[in-house]
Amino acid sequence: MPISVVIADDHEVVRMGFRTVLESLPDIEVVAEATDGEAALAAVERLRPDVLLLDIRMPGTDGLEVTRRLTGRAAGRPEDRPTPGIVIVTTFDLDEYVHAALYGGASGFLLKDAGPALLVEAVRAAAVGHFVLSPSVAARLLRELSPAGGKGRAAARAPSEPLTGRERDVVRALAGGRTNAEIAGALYLSLSTVKSHLANVQIKLDARNRVEIAFWAWESGLSSGGP
Repeated sequence: MPISVVIADDHEVVRMGFRTVLESLPDIEVVAEATDGEAALAAVERLRPDVLLLDIRMPGTDGLEVTRRLTGRAAGRPEDRPTPGIVIVTTFDLDEYVHAALYGGASGFLLKDAGPALLVEAVRAAAVGHFVLSPSVAARLLRELSPAGGKGRAAARAPSEPLTGRERDVVRALAGGRTNAEIAGALYLSLSTVKSHLANVQIKLDARNRVEIAFWAWESGLSSGGP
C-alpha cells in the first residue's frame, strides 16, 4: 500500500509542487489537498491519511492549532480525530514556530526550500513514526540546548524510572538522527530489541513519539554524551 498524503497549504503553486514531487514515486499517493486548517482537519477525518503536510500560516485555523487538535493537545478539543504523521512545511523557521510544532506533536519541521529529497524523506519517516528536521533548524535547536548555547539548556523532566544503560545508548543514537535499523546495526541489537527499548523509554518519559524522546535527550545532555 502506498503512503497516503494530504497536502494543506493556501498557495496553489506550493501544493502543485509538492504533488508533482510526491506522485512521481510509486510508494506515495497524494489523496487530497486543503487550502486552510479546517479543510485539512476535515480531509484527515474523512480520508485517514498516513501523513499530513501542513503549512503554518493559513486562513482561519493555522497549522499549529491543526497539529494540536489532531494530536489531542488543544484545550477543549471537542472530538477524537485520526492522527497522521504531521510534517510542518513552512517558509518561516521562527523559534516559536519550531518549538510549538514539535512540542505540539508534529513529526517533522521542514523549510519550503529544503528540496524534494528531504521532503520525500520526511514523508516516509513520518509514515513510520520517525521524524525529520531541516538541517538549519536541527542545528539551531542543538545550539540552544547545548551548555554553551545562548539560552542554556532547558531543564529536562525526570523519567518515572531511571533508564537502563542500553536504553540510554538507544536514545542517544535516536537523538543523533538514526533510524531503528541504523540503531540496531550500530549497537549490535535486533530490530525488535531496539523497538522494545524505545517503547520502555516512551513510557518512562511519558513521551508521545520519537520527537519528544529526542528533545528529552537534548535537554538532559544525553545527546552530547552527558550522564
